[in-house]
Amino acid sequence: MQVLKERERKYVKQLFEKELSGEVRLVVFTQKFECEGCEVTRSIAEELAELSPNLSVEVYDFEEDGELAKKWRVDKIPALLIFGKREYGIRYFGMPTGYEFAALLDDIVDVSKGRSRLSDATKARLREIREPVHIQVFVTPTCPYCPRAVRTAHMFALENEHIVGDMIESLEFPHLANKYNVMAVPKVVINDVLAFEGAVPEHIFLEYVLHALEHAKEGHHHHHHHGH
Repeated sequence: MQVLKERERKYVKQLFEKELSGEVRLVVFTQKFECEGCEVTRSIAEELAELSPNLSVEVYDFEEDGELAKKWRVDKIPALLIFGKREYGIRYFGMPTGYEFAALLDDIVDVSKGRSRLSDATKARLREIREPVHIQVFVTPTCPYCPRAVRTAHMFALENEHIVGDMIESLEFPHLANKYNVMAVPKVVINDVLAFEGAVPEHIFLEYVLHALEHAKEGHHHHHHHGH
């Protein structure tokens, strides 16, 4: 199954030759009887890897490689994780197709260089975050503003090891879209405590992340802390 068109392959090959410096691992979780989204996601990863010696693909089975899925907190498929020098917490759940394909290419370039395209001011503020942050960005492949939100979440994850950024393709995970009441995309959910809609500039996105952390601090007496 070939997903990428000849024209795309040519463009991507040139992009990779020009931009990639370090190694990038594309880690895919699928299953024996592949769902359509699983097959497409795996094919994209494999086709991209053919276009550069800097890219390698690892394909895992969600059931058989359950230990690895647990280790990397992969709880649904298809999943595509992008590792570089380390495991960055840059994840795609659902097919990285349509407008999302551009975000995937940008992510691969950033991971290969080990640095994001965020402003120095944003990077400096991100460095101060010490608590776990889980960002879920709900998208659809036809939404032109969605990749921007995904990229911001992924760049935050690249810059801070406490941050995990997930793209979630709403149509492939309707139960999650339902659970988080996704009416419009992109919809961003942070640590299950705060949500907003739309693509916003990186400094605003960061404010939302910091608000979510504040929110958790204020509400911490509602949670049971297990003794240290």
